[in-house]
Amino acid sequence: MAAMRFKLVFSFLFVVFSHLSGMAQPNIDFTRLTAEIIPLPKTKEIRGQGVYTFELLGKMDSIRIDAVNMDFHKLVLDGKPVTFNNNGTQLAIKAPKKLGVHSLNFSYSAKPKQTVYFLGWDDAIKGNEQIWTQGQGKYTSHWLPSFDDMNEKVEFNLSFVFEEDFTVIANGKNTKTALLTDGQARWSFDMQQPMSSYLIGFAIGDFNKTGFYSKSGVLNEMYYLPKDSLQVEPTYRYSKRIFDFLEKEIGVDYPWQNYKQIPVQDFLYAGMENTGATIFSNTFMVDSIAFLDKNYVNVNAHEMAHQWFGNLVTEQSGHHHWLHEGFATFYAYLSEKEVFGEDYFYWRLFETAKALQNFSGDGNGEALTNANAGSLTFYEKGAWALVMLRERIGDEPFREGIKNYLNTFAFQNVTIPDFMWEMEKASGMKLDDFEEQWLQESEFPFGMVKEFLKNKSESLHFYFSFKEEVAEQPELLETRLSQAWDDLDSDLLKHQLILDYGKMLSTGFLNRCLDGEQIKVRQAVALSIAKVPEELQSNFETLLEDKSYRTVEAVLYRLWTDFPGHQNTYLDKTQDMFGFANKNIRLLWLTLALISPEYRPANKRQYFNELSSYTGPEHHFEVRLLSFQYLKSIGGFNDSTLKNLIQACNHHVWHFKKSTRKMLKDFLEMEDNYARVKAIYPSLNLEQQEYLDKTMGK
Repeated sequence: MAAMRFKLVFSFLFVVFSHLSGMAQPNIDFTRLTAEIIPLPKTKEIRGQGVYTFELLGKMDSIRIDAVNMDFHKLVLDGKPVTFNNNGTQLAIKAPKKLGVHSLNFSYSAKPKQTVYFLGWDDAIKGNEQIWTQGQGKYTSHWLPSFDDMNEKVEFNLSFVFEEDFTVIANGKNTKTALLTDGQARWSFDMQQPMSSYLIGFAIGDFNKTGFYSKSGVLNEMYYLPKDSLQVEPTYRYSKRIFDFLEKEIGVDYPWQNYKQIPVQDFLYAGMENTGATIFSNTFMVDSIAFLDKNYVNVNAHEMAHQWFGNLVTEQSGHHHWLHEGFATFYAYLSEKEVFGEDYFYWRLFETAKALQNFSGDGNGEALTNANAGSLTFYEKGAWALVMLRERIGDEPFREGIKNYLNTFAFQNVTIPDFMWEMEKASGMKLDDFEEQWLQESEFPFGMVKEFLKNKSESLHFYFSFKEEVAEQPELLETRLSQAWDDLDSDLLKHQLILDYGKMLSTGFLNRCLDGEQIKVRQAVALSIAKVPEELQSNFETLLEDKSYRTVEAVLYRLWTDFPGHQNTYLDKTQDMFGFANKNIRLLWLTLALISPEYRPANKRQYFNELSSYTGPEHHFEVRLLSFQYLKSIGGFNDSTLKNLIQACNHHVWHFKKSTRKMLKDFLEMEDNYARVKAIYPSLNLEQQEYLDKTMGK
């Protein structure tokens, strides 16, 4: 009876405390986790065992660990089995009575529905198998018993058991790789310093690596797939320069043992700053041509800066999220300034200012202290706040304040007042008015930003003045532009002027640009005009030879459309081009080749099969989406692509899933298509059938 009363009381306590999930637990400090993780890709399962070390600082009834949909096989507290309660989101045990250091051993299994992604294990393609994590926010608890509250910082030392032919990468220093039986191996990683649970990450795949040591002696490892070996140099081109710059600019040594970067397939975002182990989308693996229009530099610097801002010092709550994203964005822009120069830096800031002005002008402006603000606010407005803070207090006080802030709160959780106090001390200024305008006000002060840019950048000063002059006297547009053009030494300025006014300029002026300007200015001509005049045709055709995949894609479509008598010539010139990682040129080319009646009729089936093949799940979701869109535009869905479309409707990348679901819905609304989908229904797997049942109203 006493035992029954204990269980009832404990269950009641667990229910009470489970409502506090994600909140810090008073009187307890989890200091270390040592765990072994066994990923099982065939069943998409994680098995593991480990031991938490914690210090009990005061009396408490219940100890909680976040654990979503996990089965626990045993728990041992200080060497003795302990009763536990598991409600599907959280594990709870009765707290020990004795204060001091304790240990909790556990073993568990989980089939995470998110956070761990198993790719390529269900097909017959060799070498595309990957496992990777994305725990941003509070999702690591889906695969590892951990803490959704980022205020609980722990030293996580993990080891992984997996097939020896693969590479396993995780946070920390790889202290040991041991071969086991049956072709398995154990990779062990040591962290040494504490971090929040959401920053734990690992990746498994067929990776090679290269690397370097920073000026301060930190090992940087840069991973890649064997097939991408020729893209390593342009992708990671400025990694060492960025790392060395950030250490010098921030003034605080890199806080972790080493740094790794791992590109993975179908990643949810551009990148994720797992402590010492950034995972990023493999669409940023680029060649030297793609580098012009899409490169990894900004994402590289952003995730690297997070190692200080977010990982070393971590926000206490979402109200202070500016301290993560605004800072990482700001230092990424400074890194681009170091790499590409001042003109690039200020034009980059101008682009973000325009986006913020449009957002704020529509009545959607958000304060940086708003925990529910969107990415544009936290990232771009946050970066602008730091630009203006530095302008307000000066470079050296700003650097001193940053350095003191990081050193004072290293491996701790912080608030905006913590940061502002350090900046006030370093500058000797009261900054209440700055906080009110930049952190608490929802409207973006574009007028102030415009004056700042005009004072800092000669090319932007000209741009703003020119726009004002043309607005007053539009008839003088080309005259004034022609007079000033040869004295303009900023390609970014010329690029923007052509984008703004290209439709209003004469063919003579545009031919002048095509004849003598650099690649970005020529690109602006290609992007700015809706129809190519005959007088521009021959010069426009030279754009097909420019080293820019964005330019070639736009020009191929424009020329093919505007000069139908030359379609075969344009297709012949671009037949071997693929473009960016999303195969933008190749997919456009295949579509145009299919709908050009006289172009290689004997090859139509081959082109259709290739275009259709890119909808398969072995391809990146960006490739698949573009293929689906082109096939939809020409009415080209067959049974195979329909199956791939239905499969995509349950994809883990939300915006891809949303797009394909909309596409399937539109397809079903057309006559006879319902019957076509119903005919392939028996060949689909259970998950796909369930989605169709819901969609088709069964």
